Amino acid sequence: MARPSRSDFPPPVLIRTTQDLDTFCARMRSEHFITVDTEFMRERTYWPELCLVQIAGAQEVAVIDAQADGIDLAPLGALLADQQVTKVFHAARQDIEIFVQRFGDVPRPLFDTQVAAMVAGFGDQVGYDALISSLTGGVIDKAHRFSDWSARPLSAAQIDYAAADVTHLRAAYERLKARLEQEGRLSWVAEEMATLANPETYRTDPDTVWERLRPRTNNRRLLYILKVIAAWREREAQRVNIPRQRLLKDEALLEIAATAPADAEALARVRGVTRGFAEGRTGNALLQAIAAARALPDSQLPAAPHGRDRDRPSGALVALLKVLLAAKCEIHHVAPRLLATSEDIDRLASDDATDVPALHGWRREVFGEDALRLKHGGIALGVDGKRVKLIPV
Repeated sequence: MARPSRSDFPPPVLIRTTQDLDTFCARMRSEHFITVDTEFMRERTYWPELCLVQIAGAQEVAVIDAQADGIDLAPLGALLADQQVTKVFHAARQDIEIFVQRFGDVPRPLFDTQVAAMVAGFGDQVGYDALISSLTGGVIDKAHRFSDWSARPLSAAQIDYAAADVTHLRAAYERLKARLEQEGRLSWVAEEMATLANPETYRTDPDTVWERLRPRTNNRRLLYILKVIAAWREREAQRVNIPRQRLLKDEALLEIAATAPADAEALARVRGVTRGFAEGRTGNALLQAIAAARALPDSQLPAAPHGRDRDRPSGALVALLKVLLAAKCEIHHVAPRLLATSEDIDRLASDDATDVPALHGWRREVFGEDALRLKHGGIALGVDGKRVKLIPV
């Protein structure tokens, strides 16, 4: 039997018509905040397939069937754009990506409880059920986590499960916000929300996708071919709406960039590329992209990116900065990943003026300034009992 979303909430309402959605959204626009979540499918498509949208106000919760026949989600878009109502999510990026694709903009204003929990010392990327348990004592039933949300009709258990993701979130948000207000850290969260509120955060630039592959080479020709074919794969995957890895795996892309096959026979020899793909229309389009990249004169090839092996900082210095980061996170009860990533630490070790978040805003105050002082001998690290301490030099 499904666990109810919350005992103080009425049963969730399933909305399947535009009129019911419009009426519900009109009521929600009088709320100070609403909690929002989505259920979607993405295993077989490039673009996420929106199935459900769950919204809870102070006294009611609705599960909106985004795939109901004839439903127009415009009232939902208007609610998400209403500046007078804060939209509260947990781990919002994928949900917001869907809304940016559907409505053209980010829900505003927004608050992500996962980010806020990292600021409040709950660790890196704390899960929803763990946060709810810690803040409210609530228990989330995950029995339907892997449901096929595109299948209809929805069961009562599925609807209850979906509703629980927003009803429990209301109490968690209120307690988390109060805690951050008491600690004077709401402004820290606001800085993080600025990134989440930028629509460009959710738009993939095909011409930069190759950077995620982290090729270990300075060969300008290889890097340029990789950039071209990675961009081709991204656009083709978007066009036919299939996952990029299903079209062509990363490993195959890297090998293709290294070998630059000139014909279908050579392309078919690449591991992970079938002869049918190589000899078909898609393979021919890929070969044309490779040929164009091969034809670019050496004088016009882009420079190799900075930060390759020869530019790497001392491993000892990087390790020292990571110790400082861990110590600062213990002192301030902040998740390390929120202060600085491993890449940020590498860049900071190499260049005092690098443009990383750790040298801006509250992060600079908590960590960045002391990181620079440590680099230049202004402080040292010692041990006081079981803790690392900072020693002025």
